[in-house]
Amino acid sequence: MSLQILIAGGGIGGLGAALAACRAGWAACLFEQAEAFSETGAGIQLGPNAGRVLQGWGLADALDRVASRPARIRVRSGVDGAELAALPLDDFASRYGAPYRTVHRADLHGVLLGAAQAEGAALNPATRIERVETAGDVVRLHCSAGPLREGDALAGADGLWSTVRAAVHPDAAPRFTGDLAFRALALQQDLAQPLRSDEVCVWLAPQLHVVAYPLRGQHWLNVVVVAAGAKPQALAGWDHEADATAMRSAVAGACAPLRALLDAMPAWRMWPVHETAPLHGADGMASGRIALLGDAAHPMRPYLAQGAGMALEDAAELGRMLAMARDAGLPVETALRRYALHRWERCAKVQARSQRNGVIFHASGPLRVARDAAMRVAGGRLLDNPWLYRG
Repeated sequence: MSLQILIAGGGIGGLGAALAACRAGWAACLFEQAEAFSETGAGIQLGPNAGRVLQGWGLADALDRVASRPARIRVRSGVDGAELAALPLDDFASRYGAPYRTVHRADLHGVLLGAAQAEGAALNPATRIERVETAGDVVRLHCSAGPLREGDALAGADGLWSTVRAAVHPDAAPRFTGDLAFRALALQQDLAQPLRSDEVCVWLAPQLHVVAYPLRGQHWLNVVVVAAGAKPQALAGWDHEADATAMRSAVAGACAPLRALLDAMPAWRMWPVHETAPLHGADGMASGRIALLGDAAHPMRPYLAQGAGMALEDAAELGRMLAMARDAGLPVETALRRYALHRWERCAKVQARSQRNGVIFHASGPLRVARDAAMRVAGGRLLDNPWLYRG
């Protein structure tokens, strides 16, 4: 008999899960509350660990048509502009099995959407999940549109404010970290030559950091400012109107080249940074016939650039376990439990490292002095993450 998995959320994690499930021989039925399957936002960084997942799905060529390959990661002081460390990226493909890429979120989403559709995933836009229940060997979804939906398993990939997570772990609500992330995009040809870049450039300053990198064949520049800020009234979502005055106030003490880059950006959007405590066991990622992945399972600060990477890794591992359920007769509950056992410790480590990086990136006083000195001495070795990129 055919096995069917219901998937909540049509973002990068949900589409990855649908693609992996279809390739595992399951029927995938995906539900997205938005009117269309699309993605807003700007850029994301894809380390080699995420790249290997996409390559394993046969998407390397499609990804390379829309992604950029930065030459290096370069870290500077946001106070005086001095270089602190640099890590060349040209050997990542040979060292880690995939290059370091940067990509517009919408472009990656489009690649995954096309692949999931080609594999036969059933897509249901404009369908909000209102209630989740299990009954024996069936998972049921009560939705805002259409009849009751039933499946053999449910994957919650519905993001930070996950309805599925709330049904499984009602006490695991995300918390505001105290940081706001401001993002902007600009055509590089519209920027003065000194502001253009083919690198991932990072500036570190007290209580804030800035990241800039190329997108879409280096035609665009993506800039993100993460700074301490007041808790906004509207917390849900990550595409809010930005108070550029507040952002510029936060960077008022930054070096002139950094302020010039930020002043050149044509428009800003904002999202409040949220997280949960690092996972402390497999129960945080699976319960019975319900599994969680991506931000629904382990929302994290963006200070290790691994939100999308962890969601893609989750989807790939979920697909492997679903294949075992179909081909080896492994009970669905056991397959999802193994998925969680295989994933939770790595995801928890990434969450914890992201928290630690926030402290280091935004350091002031003696800690900032020590950080800068260590980076000048150790250089790119401090920027490389073999434990992460090797998977």
